[in-house]
Amino acid sequence: MSSAKLFATPLLVLATLSPVYAQETAAPAEAAAPADAAASAEVAAPAEAAASAAPAQPTGIALEIAAKPDHKTLATALTAAGVSDKLAGQPFTIFAPTDQAFAAVPQPMTDWLMNPNNTESLAKVLTYHVVPGRVTAEDLFAKIKAGGGKATLATVEGETLTFTEVQGNIKVDGTQGSSGFITQPDVEQSNGNIHVINGVLMPTLG
Repeated sequence: MSSAKLFATPLLVLATLSPVYAQETAAPAEAAAPADAAASAEVAAPAEAAASAAPAQPTGIALEIAAKPDHKTLATALTAAGVSDKLAGQPFTIFAPTDQAFAAVPQPMTDWLMNPNNTESLAKVLTYHVVPGRVTAEDLFAKIKAGGGKATLATVEGETLTFTEVQGNIKVDGTQGSSGFITQPDVEQSNGNIHVINGVLMPTLG
């Protein structure tokens, strides 16, 4: 079994075991109406403050991933590792593994990544799938051609991904034998681009 497959199941467990965080708004007690406008303002102020303190909803790339039915594992993992917030700023391109890709990772690695003491390693795995800037499939094909059949891009995690063309498809290789093919390119977002892939890419851990 390739090393790449050491990462799918851990994140699948994350998707199935992580609690669902739903934002609830409690209705104020109907005990007594404010006596005047000033009292009404005093009652409204705490509610407004609570609303402003609520966590921001995902935007751009993170929002699209959260909305996709085949990326539930990735969406949950991004939130758990605190990576979703990092995808809300400058343009990024993410190579997004499907739930099926994550499901191929063995349970021991899942348990290890899901350990609260290993959140940093989980974040490394996820950011290894992200590169700065908006990179299209056309850009990748051009870089592969210019590189004589191979191209590399530095990831947010710090290490590089390698790209090659195989029978008209783009293959993405990580470290230690991990790899995947782009199955759906160019899901464009306001702050970047998403390429769906069928494998989980692994950085150097440890």
